Amino acid sequence: MMVATPPVLERFKQYAEQGQVRLLSVAFMRFMHSLGMHDQRQLLIVGLLCELEALGHSCIKLDALVADPCALSGWDAALWEALVAEMDLPADVEGWLHLLSSSAQIYAADKADQDDQQEPLVLHRQSLYLRRYWRHEMAIATAARQRASALMPVDVAAVSRWLDVLFNASDEIDWQKMACAIAVRSHFSVITGGPGTGKTYTVARLLALLFALSAQPERLRIALAAPTGKAAARLKQAIDHALSELAQKIGPALPLAELTNRIGAARTLHSLLGARPDTRAFRHHAGNLLDIDVLIVDEASMVHLEMMAALLAALPESTMLILLGDKDQLASVEAGAVLGDLCDRAESGNYSSDTARYIASACGKEIPAEFIADGNVIAQQTVMLRKSRRFSGAIGTLALAVNSGQTELAIDCLRRADEHVLYWAETAQQKTLLQMALHGRAGAEGGYFAYLQLLAQRPQGSDEAQFQQWVIAVLRAFESFRILCAVREGDWGVSGLNQSIEKHLHQLGHINSRTEWYSGRPVMITRNDYGIGVFNGDIGMTLPDFSKDKVQRVYFLDGDQLRHVLTSRLRHVETAFAMTVHKSQGSEFQHTVMVLPAEASPVITRELIYTGITRAKQNFSLLTPVSAVLSHAIGRLTLRASGLQAALNVN
Repeated sequence: MMVATPPVLERFKQYAEQGQVRLLSVAFMRFMHSLGMHDQRQLLIVGLLCELEALGHSCIKLDALVADPCALSGWDAALWEALVAEMDLPADVEGWLHLLSSSAQIYAADKADQDDQQEPLVLHRQSLYLRRYWRHEMAIATAARQRASALMPVDVAAVSRWLDVLFNASDEIDWQKMACAIAVRSHFSVITGGPGTGKTYTVARLLALLFALSAQPERLRIALAAPTGKAAARLKQAIDHALSELAQKIGPALPLAELTNRIGAARTLHSLLGARPDTRAFRHHAGNLLDIDVLIVDEASMVHLEMMAALLAALPESTMLILLGDKDQLASVEAGAVLGDLCDRAESGNYSSDTARYIASACGKEIPAEFIADGNVIAQQTVMLRKSRRFSGAIGTLALAVNSGQTELAIDCLRRADEHVLYWAETAQQKTLLQMALHGRAGAEGGYFAYLQLLAQRPQGSDEAQFQQWVIAVLRAFESFRILCAVREGDWGVSGLNQSIEKHLHQLGHINSRTEWYSGRPVMITRNDYGIGVFNGDIGMTLPDFSKDKVQRVYFLDGDQLRHVLTSRLRHVETAFAMTVHKSQGSEFQHTVMVLPAEASPVITRELIYTGITRAKQNFSLLTPVSAVLSHAIGRLTLRASGLQAALNVN
C-alpha cells in the first residue's frame, strides 16, 4: 500500500521550486520518509537540518530551535508559520528530545541502553546531526584530546637555552617564544593570531628548535600543507624567507641552511592525503598512514570538519601536528568551524598551573595571572599571538575595530583615513568601481591596467625563458590588485561585476572577449580536478602557448614555479576579475577593493568584513551603494552550530 506524501514534504517541494530551499533537502526528506519516518514534525526538522548544513552548521541545537526557529533558520515568520501550520510542535527541549528519540531512524547517543544501528541521524547532547558530521566531530575531538594530552619528555633547560638563541630578549611576555615552547612538548598544538602577528615567523623558529633538539635532525621528516595551492605556496615562501634570515642570525651554532633544504614544497591538503578522482576517500587514512614526523598546516580556519577528521585519521600517533590560522577569519565554506572551536576563549589563555610553570621554566618569564585558569587539554596547547607587526597603521586599526564589533570606530576610521591607505565610497555607483578596476584610485594607482599593459608586451622570438618571465610578470601584476565581493549574484556580486568589468575592458580594447578563452582572461578553478592537478580556488591567467599562438593555456604561479593546463582540459572555471571574500582566504593583495551590495544579507557578517580587510597589504578600498550595509554586517557575528567545543571538554 502506498503511503501518502506528508503535507510538509509537499510544502518543501514547493519552496524548492521557488528557490527558497534546496532540492537536496527535499530529496533527503523523501529518503527519510521512505525509511519509515512519517511524523511531519520529525520530517520538518530533517529538512531544516539539511538547510542549516548548507549554511555551515554541523547540527541543530534544540534550545536554539525552541528559542527562535526563524532566527535559527534565517526564514521569515510567514514561511515558518506555513510549514508548521496544524502541527503540534513541542514547546521545550525535553519535548523535542522525546519526539526525536522515538524515531527508529535516529540514534539517541546519550541513551546507554540504545545500540547504534548506523541510523542516518544522531541525537547527542540536545543536538540533532546528520550522522557523518557527528562522526567527524567525535573523531576530531578524540584525536585532538589524545594528541594534546600525550606530553613528551622535554629537556626544559635545552629548550630554554635554544629559545634564547632564536628569539631576541624582551621585558614582556613573548607569545611567539611561548608558542614554540608549548608546541615542542606535544603531538598537537594550535598557533592563532591575526595578520602580521608572525605565525610563520614563529613556526620557522619552532622548526629550528626541533632541529636543535633532535638527536638525528637530518632524518626529521617535515611536511607543509594548506587548504589551497595559493596558501601552500605562500606558506613555503614565508618559511623559507624566515629560515634564511634565522640561519644568518644563529650562524654555525646549527647547520640550519643544510637542514631546511630537506623541507619539500608545501602541498594542498588534498594532495598531501592523496585525493583520488571520483571518490571522497583519500589514499592516506587510518590503514595507510602518512610517513612524516612534523606537519604544519596553515590557514587552518579554512579546514572543514570532514577534511580535519581525514587529516587526523591519517597521521601516526608520533607525528607532531601544528595548526596555524586566524580564528577570527571566515570559517570554511563547508560545514564546521574547527579552528574557532579549537581556539574557544584563546584570548583568555586558560592555562593550568602546570602549564604556567612549564612556560616560566622554558621561556624565563611568568605569564600574567589573568591567563591562568583551569582550561581543557586543548587550551594547554593553544597560543594566541597578540602583537601585530604589519597591521599597526590605518588598515590594522580598521581591522581591529571591525573584529571587536565597534561599528562607530570602524566608520570613523574609514571617514577620517588618508586615502593613500583607506578609501570608502559609501554611496558608490558601478561606474566608480569600473574606473577603479582599471586604474585604481588616487594614492593607490594601478588596478588591472598594470597587467593589461604587460599583456600587450608579449616578447617575440624563440626564447622560451624570456616568454616564461613575461608570463610570471603578467601573473604577479594581476595578483597585486583584486576586487572582493560579499555575494555571488546581482550587480554588486561576483557574477554581475565580472560581466561588467569584462565588457568595460573589451570596449576599451584591452581584451577581446568575443570568445570564451581570450588572452588575458583571469580564471578561478571551481572544482578539484586531480587528474590535471588543479584545485578549487586556484587562480590562473589565460595566455597563448609559447610556440602555438592559436593554442590557449591557463598559467598558474606557485611561488616562483609556473605550471600550465590547456584550456580544453579545464571544465570547471569562472572569470576572476572579481571573487568572493571566501575564495580570497590565503591570499594577499597590495590593493584590495571590497564591494558590498545594496542590501544586507545573513552571509554579510563581521567575519567577512574582517577577512576582506585583512587581505590588503598596503591599500584598502570599500565600495557600497548603501552605507548601512556595513553597519549591519559589523553587528552580525557568525555563530555556527557545533558540538565540537563540548566534545573537546570531555575528560
